[in-house]
Amino acid sequence: MNMTRRQLQIAAVACAAAFVAHGAAAQAFPSKPVKIIVGAPPGGTADMMARVLGEGLAKDFGQPVVVENKAGGAGMVALQELIKAPHDGYTILLAISGFVTEVPHAFKLPLDPTKAVVPLAELARTGLFFVGTNGVPASNLKEVIAHVKANPGKISYASYTAGTVSHTLGLTLNQRAGLDMTHVGYRGSAPGLSDVMAGHVSYMFDAPATVLPLYKAGKIKVFATTSPERNPAAPEIPTFAELGYKEMTEMPWVAMFSTPDVPAAIQSRLREALVKLLAQPAIRDRWTSIGMSVPPAPAPTQQELIKTLQDENARHGRKLAEIGFKPE
Repeated sequence: MNMTRRQLQIAAVACAAAFVAHGAAAQAFPSKPVKIIVGAPPGGTADMMARVLGEGLAKDFGQPVVVENKAGGAGMVALQELIKAPHDGYTILLAISGFVTEVPHAFKLPLDPTKAVVPLAELARTGLFFVGTNGVPASNLKEVIAHVKANPGKISYASYTAGTVSHTLGLTLNQRAGLDMTHVGYRGSAPGLSDVMAGHVSYMFDAPATVLPLYKAGKIKVFATTSPERNPAAPEIPTFAELGYKEMTEMPWVAMFSTPDVPAAIQSRLREALVKLLAQPAIRDRWTSIGMSVPPAPAPTQQELIKTLQDENARHGRKLAEIGFKPE
């Protein structure tokens, strides 16, 4: 249908008004407190990161930044909280990449995270440590495998959330080493590691931020890391790759997300603040001290992050299919 000159003028004015309104909104943002939702309980890696970043963002924004923990449902509780909030950038979500790349393949979900969120910025990346309770008669991966094989059907391993890489790594190890460890899913790192220390479960895959303090205090054993290289915070721990298990190499990353319909200018403002914060030496040093690293400079663009999520989603889908995992 052809538009009259008058209609074209009206459309142009409307577009200009919308552009000005969005620009004004970005300039005014934020004019009230910002909320970071974390799909994990207090005490875990994600919670710690959210609080450190929240402090930095509050100084940048000149507004309070509060952290709200919404654990459960493989991240769905946190996602639903994000979706329920106004889509204005004042509520954002901190989550691991597996929330988008793995969980959709592992569960029959009421929402599709791949369509419900968009990454604002990558915050950190790290491999996971494979840890064990002090009670297991093993001091290295070879002895772990022998221990599990000597106790068929009796050994369990924990994950910080079912369907995440903490879960699927155990499935891959089962397949690769011919084991039959039983998975036990938890709502976060803290309760899972607590049961590992108590001996209720024998093993777990978890992030350095929560593992290292316990390991250095002698409360758990650590056998290997999924990083491609040894972690500088614990250089004595070998990689799975150097032990002959290249399939166990994984580097999960953490990102800040919003809903896709948050105005582009506000998404840019949030991203800019996060990237600037991550460039600060204090943040880099804090991440290094807990076995994590900030993204390499220059920071990946939003479009690059979207493409990475799409590629990893496809890869993990194939991986879960190959090991015969069925959505719960």
